[in-house]
Amino acid sequence: IMGLSAAAFSLAAIASPRAAIAFSLGGCGPIAHHHGTQTVPRSIAHHRRQPSTRIVRSSATTHLYATDNDDDTANNDDDDDDENPPKNPYADPNYPDLEFVNYDDPEYSVDQGVGDDAEVFDDPNDDKTLIEIEAMREDRRRRNDEYQFETYHAKVLRGGERSLGEWTVFQTDTFMGPEMVKGRNPEASGVPRLLEWDKVLKVVSRGSKIFTDPNAEWRVDGERIVHEERLATLDDFPTLMMSEEAEEELVWRSEDIGHVENTFWPNEMTSLDFRGPGGIMCVGKAYTICDAKPLKEDSELHEGPFTEMRTELGVQENGMRFRVKLDYASLEEDTALDAHTTPPLHLRTLTVCRETLDGYWPNPSDNEISEGGDAKNEGKSEVRRPNQKDITAALFGPSGAPGGLYDPPPIGGEERAVGNYMMLDFEGGASLLLPHRLDQHGEDGDDPAQKPFGWVTSLDWTPGKIRYQVDRKVMSGTKMKGLRTLELSEVQGADAGRWRPKDGGENMRQ
Repeated sequence: IMGLSAAAFSLAAIASPRAAIAFSLGGCGPIAHHHGTQTVPRSIAHHRRQPSTRIVRSSATTHLYATDNDDDTANNDDDDDDENPPKNPYADPNYPDLEFVNYDDPEYSVDQGVGDDAEVFDDPNDDKTLIEIEAMREDRRRRNDEYQFETYHAKVLRGGERSLGEWTVFQTDTFMGPEMVKGRNPEASGVPRLLEWDKVLKVVSRGSKIFTDPNAEWRVDGERIVHEERLATLDDFPTLMMSEEAEEELVWRSEDIGHVENTFWPNEMTSLDFRGPGGIMCVGKAYTICDAKPLKEDSELHEGPFTEMRTELGVQENGMRFRVKLDYASLEEDTALDAHTTPPLHLRTLTVCRETLDGYWPNPSDNEISEGGDAKNEGKSEVRRPNQKDITAALFGPSGAPGGLYDPPPIGGEERAVGNYMMLDFEGGASLLLPHRLDQHGEDGDDPAQKPFGWVTSLDWTPGKIRYQVDRKVMSGTKMKGLRTLELSEVQGADAGRWRPKDGGENMRQ
C-alpha cells in the first residue's frame, strides 16, 4: 500500500503542483477532488470534527495531499503565510472584497462561532431534549396518519362513490367436520380443499366519512370512515327492472346475506388505525385493511391471540378493482384447550371480488338494455362501454399471472411453506399466495437467525399495461395483526419476464 501511495503521490505532484489525491483503505483507488468546489475533504491533520448535513457512506479513507512546498517552506511562520495569501483563480474583478476560502487546504475547518468550551449541541440524554424529540416524531406520525386516512378515502373509496362487483366465494373443508377432512388427498392432508359456492354474489360497496367532533385539534381526529357492503337489489339494475326473470335472480339466501355482512374493517375507522399495529395501510394503487376478534376480552388494542381475523388486499386501476377477502378463525376444539395453548387460525372462506368503478356492472350481461321495453319478447343490446373488452380480459380472462408470482416473497423453509401456505390462480390473470394456517405462538427476536418470518399474502394482477404485485407482510405471534410492510411492485406487463427478480425472494429495503 505504501508503494502504491508513493507512486501515485509522485505522479500527482508531477501532473499538478497543487493536486489533491485521496486513497481508500478499502481498495477503491484514488478519488479526485476538484478545486474550487464545495467539497470539504478530511485531512490527516488533527482538528475538531464539525457537524455536517451531508449523508456519506461510511468508509475508512486516508487523504494524501501533494503540494509544491518543501520541508523548509512548510515550516514558515504565520507571517509568511499572510504575506503570500492564497490566490483565487476564480476571482471576479467586480467583487474584489469577497473572501477566498480554499477548501483544498488540508488545515481548513469551519468556524462555528463558538468558544472552545461552549457546547454546540444539547445533551441528547437531557429529559427536555428527549421530550422534544418524541414530540417531533409524534408530529410526523400524525401527519402520516392523516395522509393515509385521506388517501384511502379519496383514492380507494373515491370519496364515497359506489362500486359494483361480482363476488366469488370459496369455502374450505376445514370447518365442515372431520368426515370432509378425511376426504383430502393423502399427500396433501394438511392443505384444505376449497369448495366454490354455486352462486356468484352481486354486491354494492361504498365508504364515506362521518364527522364526530368539528372542534378536534387535529381535524381528522373528528372524522371517521364507515363502510357499507350489501347485496344488490332490483334498484341497482334499472335496465332489468321490467324483466319478469329479475326477481328470481335477486333472491338471496341467508348464508349469502351473512357472508356479505362480515366486516373486514373497524366499525368506525380512524386515522390512528393506519399505523402499523392496526394492519391498515395504502400504497400507490394498492391497499389493505384488517379487523380481528381477540381471544381474551381484556387484551390490549391490536394484541392477540385472536379467535377470528379478517383481512382484505386489493389493487385498483383503469376503472377496475380486484380484491381478495380472507376470513380466518380458530377451531372450537383448539379453543377449548388449556389456557396456556394458543390456538392457530385456519382459513375459513376466501372471496374474490371483481369490481368496476364506472357505475356499470363488470359482466356485460348485467348491463343489457331491453329494446322496446319488453325484455322477454324483444331483443337485448348491451350498454356500449368503450373499454368493455379490456374489462372482460382483466377480470374474467385466463387464470393465473403469467409465470406465477412476479416476485415470490420469502416465506421460510420448505416445511413451513408446505404446512402453512397455498398458491391459487384466478380468472383475470391473477395469482394469490396466502397462508391457510396461522400460528399465533412465538415472538420476534433480535437475532436474525432466530427471528420468525411472520406471514405474507401476495396478490399479482395485470389490469392493463402495468403488472402489479402487492405484498402484505405482518408480524408473528400475538402481534400478527400488525403490518411489517405493505409493498407494491410495478412493472410493464410485456417486460415482466425480462425483469423478473432472481434473488430467490427478498424483502424490500427499508
